[in-house]
Amino acid sequence: MQPTEPKLSRRNCIPIIYTRGTHYEVGFDVGRTFSGLIHSFLEQAESLPKFLEAYSSPAGKNSYHETLENLKIDFPQYVKELEGIADGAKVSFHKLFLLHMDDIILAAAQKKPTSDLPTGCSTICVNHEDQELLGHTEDALAATLNHYYFVSAHIISDQPQGKWGVQEEKFTSLCYAGHLPGYTMNYNHHGLVFSVNTLCAKRLKPGKTPRHFIARALLATRNFSESLEIMQNSGGGAGDGCSFNVTFLKEPGKFYNIEMAPTLTDQGDESELDVMLIDSGNYSYHANSYLHLKSEETNKHMIDSSVARLEAFNTYPIPKTEEDLRKMLSDQSHLIHPVFRDQHSQYVKTICVGIFNIKKKTWSLYADNPKENKPLVVLPIEVQ
Repeated sequence: MQPTEPKLSRRNCIPIIYTRGTHYEVGFDVGRTFSGLIHSFLEQAESLPKFLEAYSSPAGKNSYHETLENLKIDFPQYVKELEGIADGAKVSFHKLFLLHMDDIILAAAQKKPTSDLPTGCSTICVNHEDQELLGHTEDALAATLNHYYFVSAHIISDQPQGKWGVQEEKFTSLCYAGHLPGYTMNYNHHGLVFSVNTLCAKRLKPGKTPRHFIARALLATRNFSESLEIMQNSGGGAGDGCSFNVTFLKEPGKFYNIEMAPTLTDQGDESELDVMLIDSGNYSYHANSYLHLKSEETNKHMIDSSVARLEAFNTYPIPKTEEDLRKMLSDQSHLIHPVFRDQHSQYVKTICVGIFNIKKKTWSLYADNPKENKPLVVLPIEVQ
């Protein structure tokens, strides 16, 4: 085992890999390139020991294999991609897969969820005639700080893959170390731009599709209709909950927030969805509680944090510009639940901030508070 790396202060560094190949080859290249970050993250990840304990129980192991076997039927290409990451980084596949199952494995083993901390992200969508913007804080448990990177991938398969017959993908995604692309901030070459807010549905569904895999599948979609099909996931459904903030450059003037939860019935075989359109002239805020979909929630701390962050946003004038988003996403007015979280004692950190400018086709990434720092990188959004 490699020696444990001491925790670093916030770094102004976001590495990137450009890679092309099959799903497994792309995963392998990512794992090989970022092996050090992946090993370091697995050593520090606060939730992994709890997942491993649940995995060691009969009920936990059964749900692990049931979930994995279902994914091999519906999304075999993404299982291969994760296998590639594990092989390239020389880490155990089951540890990476448990991170993607998240609290689903704990629910199966009847263990207390890890999501009792105010984790989660804050998102602002601005849809005006002259400005279309999506701003997002990427917030996670403190161990994730400095353990992320960009993946810019072009995936080409010999034949259609999975239940939606995907044969080619081209995207850029911000990724947590050892995780599949998709569950953060992203765009693809069809003009899809989206970010994700974690939501804590109370009733999780072992054997269904983890939200990480649904987010990964979104990166292949060509239009909003296809995106909804992926989220609905008929024949399977989601195993846990989140919300997606979505726009397509090829469908201008429309932003969407879609809240997703596991089916409320034992016989249900698709996700519960609520779709909200943010049409021209409007804006929206979202954090980490259900605002539209009637789904019972857990994690009071996350709900309290979400309420505080949304209240902070509402103290500002209606956002219209990138500068407005920088100010709002930098807000630290709430002493316990600030929007930009960077207090030394906090278990949750804002690891970075992103602002997509849809009109300019740019993605600005800030590794530190955007009120006090320039973007570390401004990437072009490349659409074909």
